[in-house]
Amino acid sequence: MIKRIKLFTTQKFSLFTEHQKGVFAIILAALLWSTGGLFIKLISVDALTLSFYRSIFTALTLLVLFNRKVLRLNLAIFINAFFYAGILILFVMATKMTTAANAIFLQYTAPIYVLILEPLILKTKLTKINVIAVLTAFVGMSLFFVGKISPSHMEGNLIALCSGLCFAGFLLGIKKSNEKFRLPSIFVGNILIPIICFSGVDDFSITTKDFLMISYLGIVQIGFAYSIFTYAIKRIEGVEAGLIAMIEPVMNPVWVYLGHGEKPSFFAVIGGLIILMTIVVRTIIVEKKNIKI
Repeated sequence: MIKRIKLFTTQKFSLFTEHQKGVFAIILAALLWSTGGLFIKLISVDALTLSFYRSIFTALTLLVLFNRKVLRLNLAIFINAFFYAGILILFVMATKMTTAANAIFLQYTAPIYVLILEPLILKTKLTKINVIAVLTAFVGMSLFFVGKISPSHMEGNLIALCSGLCFAGFLLGIKKSNEKFRLPSIFVGNILIPIICFSGVDDFSITTKDFLMISYLGIVQIGFAYSIFTYAIKRIEGVEAGLIAMIEPVMNPVWVYLGHGEKPSFFAVIGGLIILMTIVVRTIIVEKKNIKI
């Protein structure tokens, strides 16, 4: 009798469909990701020390949440983990050196590199719409280097671009790999990061305030967010997930402005909007016309 009641209530009175749960989960994951820029700005330790401790927290979080599912290792996982490590380390470095808006928008040029590299690596066809999208996005990208900019900002912008290249490599690697190897790639990446950063850390001592903020980044902003993303991606289309995830580059500079007072330049805002709108419009057109990529 109890089983029948549970079945009835699940079927008739469920507040949300599986698709809706997936959408809400992606929104939550993207919002958590977007808080990274603010905390990176507020934390006083250097980029390598921050990355070292954050990834230890993330690795432990994933191990607790998924146990043996993350304990796999092969060449594909290691390569994907290397790209993942590059994304996180370089993004922290870029955020420390340039504005949060520049760092996140330039990292999100990754889909543009994917459009270029995918035909070469995965042997897909380069379509006309992709060529237009790439050229338009590069126009947006160029606006990040317009106007008064300090040498450190220029270097930070270039590092952010490298982070975007690593992001593209990670996306291509994940796309090519089996689903069961995706979480292990992230886990192994968070093992690699402390190893890579270790020799560059001069002082491992941190304040209690920094420790708490870094633990938030590792456990919640990366660990929980990626766990939520894994839950969501099983319930909605990958394209839809990618579009919703663009809440991250939109909200990242907003949190930094509200919590740190850092205002992105006019050209950076325009350039970021061009990049995001290019990716969104291209994706919508492709889906609408059912173009095979």
